[in-house]
Amino acid sequence: MGRSITFIYGVAAYAIFLVTFLYSIGFVGNILVPKSIDSGTQGPVANSLMINLALLSVFALQHSIMARPAFKRIWTRIIPKAAERSTYILMTCVALILIFMFWQPLTTPIWDVSNTIAGTALTALFWVGWLVVLTSTFMIDHFDLLGLKQIYANLKDRDAAQPGFIKVGLYRLVRHPIMTGFLIAFWAAPTMSVGHLLFTLVTTGYIVIAVLHLEEKDLIAEIGEDYRAYQREVPAFVPGLGRGR
Repeated sequence: MGRSITFIYGVAAYAIFLVTFLYSIGFVGNILVPKSIDSGTQGPVANSLMINLALLSVFALQHSIMARPAFKRIWTRIIPKAAERSTYILMTCVALILIFMFWQPLTTPIWDVSNTIAGTALTALFWVGWLVVLTSTFMIDHFDLLGLKQIYANLKDRDAAQPGFIKVGLYRLVRHPIMTGFLIAFWAAPTMSVGHLLFTLVTTGYIVIAVLHLEEKDLIAEIGEDYRAYQREVPAFVPGLGRGR
């Protein structure tokens, strides 16, 4: 890939990410999108569970395997290093799009507090969660996180400056505010169906396992004692809840 083609590829991947991110809000919140987490006709429960778990597994495997340093070292022998992050973002979007397309609704309600004060509060929390996700990306380096910095530096024939280890904004309260935002958005449902609960339980379990047992091991290997000290000082997901893990 030439530098110009790599740049166009990265911009396209970012554009797909933006559309996918917006659709994710509608999908989880049953808002505006043509197919959401609870839309459609419910089929056999066992089949629906198997399909949904398979879709979530595809996402989990893609998201975890492609994020590992060992995979990146192999992968960048095939694609330009500058395009690695954009490719990761693009493949994440593909995995999410598969969920959007093939998710099977399980509409039996676990709780329904819509049109109540509690429902209004949960709706507000839902939007707060997504706001936390988005703003947290800018508190570190949004454009590095989503591959734009790398492709721009490559276009200019220079190496992208790597963001250092920083504790700023929400990162002073929790180590992973992006994941905290997702957890808030997924759980803050005025109407929680069986399908929505399945999605939320599996993604919550995945976030905890992937972050605490995979991502943080990579961060310790990369940053060292500074990150271990950060672990001791700042909780993972919930402000004031525990230290060290």
